[in-house]
Amino acid sequence: MWLVQQLKSHMSVLIWIAQGLLAVMFTMAGILKLTSSKEELAAKVGDWVQSFSPQTLRLIGLLEFLGAIGVVLPMLLGILPVLTVWATVGLCLTMLGAMAVHIQRAEYDKLGMNAVLLLLAVFVAVGRLLLVPVG
Repeated sequence: MWLVQQLKSHMSVLIWIAQGLLAVMFTMAGILKLTSSKEELAAKVGDWVQSFSPQTLRLIGLLEFLGAIGVVLPMLLGILPVLTVWATVGLCLTMLGAMAVHIQRAEYDKLGMNAVLLLLAVFVAVGRLLLVPVG
């Protein structure tokens, strides 16, 4: 029993670290999309932004920013912590969409970061659902 508790404790720490990384990355990405013009954004993150209207880019930025908040805040405050799982599922879908855009545009060099963020989000979602379930 002691070993299981220790493993859960260590796993919880790893999941929190992943949640923190996701929150930082998606906060930065979201704020960038919310505050930059389409031209500025294209110069910073690539030509893929030309595939979207400025309104769609703002919506993506808002969803990323809200996802970043949702990955940490519900569990941190102990208010509806299951929202953390839903936020990570939303970020997984966001990354799958981003990867689809990059594949469609043959921008294979941009898939690495999307894949890392997707794996982190899957780890948090599975971790908070099965390994160290939210209370």
